[in-house]
Amino acid sequence: MTHEELWTPEIKKGKYRHFKGNLYEVIDVVHHSETREPLVLYRALYGEHGLWVRPLPMFMETIERDGQEVQRFQFVPDEEN
Repeated sequence: MTHEELWTPEIKKGKYRHFKGNLYEVIDVVHHSETREPLVLYRALYGEHGLWVRPLPMFMETIERDGQEVQRFQFVPDEEN
């Protein structure tokens, strides 16, 4: 697979709130060098502002918390920042 053949799904760049409450900034979608799996590259907006990657489907998934279905990461519109 060449670089041009990589499928890059769209994701809104900006701030997201993790279901545990912390804020993160989505930077972009990148690809695993061996598997070409799409990964979300994001930065913590607290502490040391570390960079993280997570598989796109996991980033976008709905999980169960306290008996309720919630998004793992929820987009935070600018007016809520």
